Amino acid sequence: RALHEVISALPGDLPAPVLVVQHMPPKFTRSLAQRLDTFSSVHVREAEQDERVYAGVVYIAPGGYHMKLAKDAGGYFIKLTEEPPQGGHRPSVDVMFESCAAFPELKRHAVIMTGMGSDGMKGMRALNASGGESAIAEAEETCVVYGMPRSAVEAGVAKSIVPLRQIAPALIVAVRR
Repeated sequence: RALHEVISALPGDLPAPVLVVQHMPPKFTRSLAQRLDTFSSVHVREAEQDERVYAGVVYIAPGGYHMKLAKDAGGYFIKLTEEPPQGGHRPSVDVMFESCAAFPELKRHAVIMTGMGSDGMKGMRALNASGGESAIAEAEETCVVYGMPRSAVEAGVAKSIVPLRQIAPALIVAVRR
């Protein structure tokens, strides 16, 4: 529900790609991407190995794979790995955020929404340290489970705390700045 709320509110002309890690087992992320795509102005797809990233497209990490941002002479692309789970998760938000931290030339915006545990907190810290533009944690009052956002807030790595309905507008403003 939370992903639907945010992704369906993003405009089709969003001037940035969006990388999403959702803790789901293999085979469920493709149908999630297809379902979100039907309700969204942005194109939503399950990420594929070595796929180039483009503005206005949402890439969802496939269940069972870490998703990293990588770069070569042709630009930025998706790297999927079966490295061991991090913090009990594969895909892991930390792995994805940490891979994005390696590209300070990009304007990077991190969002952590409802979920159990602390996945994403270390990666958000790495993004902040490398010049990340914004670091948003979902507000407790709109979370189904406040674990992941709470860990970012308590660690002091979330730069703003935003209710679910205001995440997409905050992200749009930040990306267009």
